[in-house]
Amino acid sequence: MVTDLFKKSINAFTSKQTNIFSAASFIILTTILSQVLGLLKYRLLVSLFGASSALGVFFAAFRIPDFIFQIVIAGALSSSFIPIFSDYLSRDKKKEAFSLTSSLITIGLVSFVVVTIVMIIFSYQLVSLVAPGFSKDELVLMSRLMIIIQLSQLFFILGTVATAILQSFQHFLIPGIASAFYNAGIILGLIIFTSFFGLGIYGATVGVLIGSVLFFLIQLPLLASSGFSFKPSFNMKNGVEKILHLMVPRSATLILSQIAITANVFFASFVSARGLVIFDLAQTLVMAPVLLFGQSIAQASFPALSFKVGDKKEFVSIFTYSFNQILYLTLPISALLIVLRVPVVRLFFGASRFDWSATVDTGLTLAYFSISISAIAIMYLVSRAFYALKDAKTPFIVTSISVSINIFTSYLFILCYHFPIYSLAFSFSIANLVSIVVMLLLLDRKVNLPRLDILLTLTKILIATVIMGVALYVPIKLLDQLVFDTTRTINLLILTGIASAAGLASYVFFTWLLDIHEAYYVIAVIKKFGDRTKILKQLGEMIDGSRLNP
Repeated sequence: MVTDLFKKSINAFTSKQTNIFSAASFIILTTILSQVLGLLKYRLLVSLFGASSALGVFFAAFRIPDFIFQIVIAGALSSSFIPIFSDYLSRDKKKEAFSLTSSLITIGLVSFVVVTIVMIIFSYQLVSLVAPGFSKDELVLMSRLMIIIQLSQLFFILGTVATAILQSFQHFLIPGIASAFYNAGIILGLIIFTSFFGLGIYGATVGVLIGSVLFFLIQLPLLASSGFSFKPSFNMKNGVEKILHLMVPRSATLILSQIAITANVFFASFVSARGLVIFDLAQTLVMAPVLLFGQSIAQASFPALSFKVGDKKEFVSIFTYSFNQILYLTLPISALLIVLRVPVVRLFFGASRFDWSATVDTGLTLAYFSISISAIAIMYLVSRAFYALKDAKTPFIVTSISVSINIFTSYLFILCYHFPIYSLAFSFSIANLVSIVVMLLLLDRKVNLPRLDILLTLTKILIATVIMGVALYVPIKLLDQLVFDTTRTINLLILTGIASAAGLASYVFFTWLLDIHEAYYVIAVIKKFGDRTKILKQLGEMIDGSRLNP
């Protein structure tokens, strides 16, 4: 019996996810696991270092390694390697697919060595360009941390290639777990090397190395079982040239987004390394619902949008339904984070070394970020709508405009008017709000969106969100002063839970009262909470696109 249970457990981890629902379910579940470990990682970081300059330097040290990785590796894999590799597999050419992979890894490793040598030699000059506002000591520390992080990228690159191969073979669970273990490795490094061995912030970078190694090693057994074995090769005729050609447009768009992220570090350095800590922590909280709702719904809708390109009516119907879903789920989160910004920050990052001033500043930054949560989430959907229409040019142009606005307003706020760090979050929100309006107007010109229906639904959800904001604000103010001693974590948790429950209940009620279709779905799920089969069936139908017409 134990043997059978063991075999079933192994099969669950190694089996393929051959339909959209099972694949999306594993992606969502492992994303949640990774997000939870990510938040735990940040909690541990602030408990050990607070909002210190050392932690700000640690965050900044990722910028150049991440910039290179996202443009070269992520761009190549997402836009070109997976489609070409999958095409070989669909034609039963596994040997050719593995030959392509070996060539790509060989060329990638040689390029990595060359780039790393250049980064080591010019490390101080490079970090001076990224964070010119840091002191000399901070720049020296940043250059050392950057070198360790860059060396760990070797395993992260190999792990990312392994993920691409496994996903092409329809394995999604192990790659997702591997991503979560990257954060687990950093946590392990902090506990062992920072807490016990006293390596300070260097312990965090050792944790990055451990996480990268785990990310790669966890995928290795399943990768080996797929039949892949690495054979060094510089063959450019087996598909590598095609990958290099296809990755250029995708990498160009990624360069823009990476410039925007680098610009945030650049301008934050003129405030302080502490300011960069506050900015990163607030952005981490904001991106959790964006990735969970915006990215997942957009990914689920993309196949249906691509399939219905020839039928504009169905295309618009699918887009509108997905748009309303994202809007319905993300607007109340904006209200919750704006009103409960300080309790939320204290719950996630509250530690003895994370002082009250840092908590308030992070809360304000979180509030300014939260203005644009729905815009950022919807951008995932709108971009995919253009990609389904085989239009990659429009997202690139609009992203260029958005990045320009972000950099210009950041320059004004930080270098001209010397505003606090939360002004960078406001600049980010302005750019994204302008971007989503322009993208929707351009999409409307292509497919003729139901503007009146969208505006009516948006107005109704906004009304319900404002009412929710009041329902959140009243109990948090009354109970905080009269009933609960919120200096204790358990009391803060109870108070936040009561206020959140009151706010979300009012939101569902008023959206139902205003006859918003998404509210009916939420109520239906609550009523059928006991029937797991029905819920999974409904979610599966929604993800597969068969219930995209409300």
